Amino acid sequence: MRVECVVVFATLPPMTAGIARTPGDDAYALIEQMYPICRSITGDGVRATLSIINGIAPLTLTEVPSGESVLDWTVPPEWNIRDAYVADASGRRVIDFQQSNLHVVNYSEPVSARLTLDDLRPHLHALPDRPDSIPYRTSYYERSWGFCVTQHQLDALEPGEYDVCIDSSLEPGSLTYGELVVPGRSEDEILVSSHVCHPSLADDNLSGIAISALLARTLLEGPPPRHTIRFVYAPGTIGAITWLSRNRETATRIRHGLTLTCLGDAHPFTYKRTLAGSAVIDRAAAHVLATSGLEHQLIDFFPYGYDERQYNSPGFRLPVGSLMRGRHGQFPEYHTSADNLDFVSQARLAESFEVLSRLIAVVDGDRRLINTAPYGEPQLGSRGLYGALGGTQIPDAQLAMLWILNLSDGEHSLLDIAERAQIAFEAVASTAAVLEEHGLLVDA
Repeated sequence: MRVECVVVFATLPPMTAGIARTPGDDAYALIEQMYPICRSITGDGVRATLSIINGIAPLTLTEVPSGESVLDWTVPPEWNIRDAYVADASGRRVIDFQQSNLHVVNYSEPVSARLTLDDLRPHLHALPDRPDSIPYRTSYYERSWGFCVTQHQLDALEPGEYDVCIDSSLEPGSLTYGELVVPGRSEDEILVSSHVCHPSLADDNLSGIAISALLARTLLEGPPPRHTIRFVYAPGTIGAITWLSRNRETATRIRHGLTLTCLGDAHPFTYKRTLAGSAVIDRAAAHVLATSGLEHQLIDFFPYGYDERQYNSPGFRLPVGSLMRGRHGQFPEYHTSADNLDFVSQARLAESFEVLSRLIAVVDGDRRLINTAPYGEPQLGSRGLYGALGGTQIPDAQLAMLWILNLSDGEHSLLDIAERAQIAFEAVASTAAVLEEHGLLVDA
């Protein structure tokens, strides 16, 4: 059974009310709201997160029942948790879910027992090399339970008996994902995908969720884009697999795509290419980052990381890259309690919003044009175009016009021209619009 509805949760107050705010301020405020929620691959934490996103831009939710086959996987039982602790003989909670939802291994089955420290130790997880941090651990597909602690907490536990309680449930329910579609002038789609399964981790992946939600709101408030732009908010791995299983026809319309994660930290930008490595999204990302003036790196696809690996799988081969700052598993705060609200900043979030906005604008605005006066160089002066772009930020506006006219043969796109002329895409597109207004260019 498929259940779809437009959610009608209460709309949040306008993010820009009062003093002037940047996209980084708005993104950080969203992260603050979502941070306390205990998310997982199913359950009320995901729904609560989607309700916050819905306050920014309207979502459609799909609930997929536990037990449903999705490609080679099966939707698991729904997990919810109310409380969890380990208490010493005096009743003092030495490990407390209420202090951090990372303290419980995500998807732990319910437990109520009294155990000696020796019997409890196999269920305790810590990071000896990062003694102040709580690790993030999961047990989605194997019935198990456990607690995550700092190494200092683990070392402080004294021999004796402890009361162990995990007040959780694993029952038939559903997996929830959300979608937002910005209608375009074409049925061809751009996919922006964010995973919504991580609990209190600010960078991974609340930063990606917040930035994509703000971009969706911005696009909804603007003129219709050329492409239809689809935002998907789904639990990692199983959520993307479920979405693909239920949207095979929709997937055939995806021409460009991105997964978003770790966009609030201070690391340089990283763009992970699609499997092919030469898709328009790959070239657009390289161009935007190169012209941004920001430190960055480009890396090739590998079949690990985030949901780009599902979209690029052999049966789909969708051109989906990944935009991030800190790389998967390659910074010490990754998947620990150190990925907190202090680890992300408004300034970095604002940079990420700008890069993402430009990247989507490039792939949406890239098109092929034809010079209507292709025999020789058209006379710009007689059309009032000679010097028409004086005072712009284009280093040589006349040369930009000539590059565009020379390469607008129906074979080269605006991105081709921007790359060849080494001019920012935005400048090429705006100059091409002027030439169109004067009848020198038409769509191919």
